[in-house]
Amino acid sequence: MWVLAVFLAVPLIEIALFVTVGGWLTLWPTLAIVLGTGVLGAVLVRWQGMGVLRDLQAAGVTGDPLSPLAHGALILIGGFLLILPGFFTDSIGALLMIPPLRRVLIAVLARRVRFDRFATRGFGATRPTDDWVDAEFEEVVPDRDKLGATPNPGSKWTRH
Repeated sequence: MWVLAVFLAVPLIEIALFVTVGGWLTLWPTLAIVLGTGVLGAVLVRWQGMGVLRDLQAAGVTGDPLSPLAHGALILIGGFLLILPGFFTDSIGALLMIPPLRRVLIAVLARRVRFDRFATRGFGATRPTDDWVDAEFEEVVPDRDKLGATPNPGSKWTRH
């Protein structure tokens, strides 16, 4: 239910902010700010995303990848919000680009989320299971498919 309220409230807030800011700054500066924050969002996602990739590589196999992954997810969400046109979404997106605020948000969310376990195997790695079947097979080829076999003598269809 609250998701529906957010989907209804955010566009209304954005429209109200566009009208208010547009009244103060006029049309062209308002549009320039909206377009500028979109470009800024794309640049920040690339710049801070590369930092997260470096952190993931530094963590290696034995390190804890959850924190860099959480930072990366919040950077992606923040960049998406910055790219969306609007002052409210730009404000939230800009806040998500600030590393200390991301750390606080990750700490708050980490208290509410529980992980049973975290496996660090690579992609395609499978666990051995107990449902293996050991079997032998023998290919059975019908006489008509064997090389050099004569076609059915009662058939009018023959190869030439």
